[in-house]
Amino acid sequence: MELILLQKVANLGNIGDRIRVKSGYARNYLLPQGKATLVTPENVARFEARRAELERQAHNDLQDAQRRAAAMEGFKLTITAKAGTEGKLFGSIGTADISEAATAAGHALERSEVRLPAGPLRAVGEHTVQLHLHTDVNVQLIVVVAAEEAS
Repeated sequence: MELILLQKVANLGNIGDRIRVKSGYARNYLLPQGKATLVTPENVARFEARRAELERQAHNDLQDAQRRAAAMEGFKLTITAKAGTEGKLFGSIGTADISEAATAAGHALERSEVRLPAGPLRAVGEHTVQLHLHTDVNVQLIVVVAAEEAS
């Protein structure tokens, strides 16, 4: 299926690129998310008319992500959780927990922006987490998991 990208998509291309992808990927992801449109004469004309607006929006999104990345520089997120005597957590800390704690600490963060390549955090200590704020902006965040004090 041939499409025109309306925004930058990782491993596919930039705004305005004509790409060929499998129909399922187009139907289930690119088209419903508004990331691409079918290549037809009407859509090509509509895209060319909106090209400057789409590029300006992409530039603004990139600037916003870079500003958020600069604000996260040197930020350490501390999360307390119940843990056993050896430092192993009862349960785990996932992407939702990290995004909620960061938002509560004043750094707005979506759950989908948090990447845990090694899976959920299951032990007390310092962990490095990847934040994917934009296609071009990735930030390292240090998450300190502390054992909750028993009362």
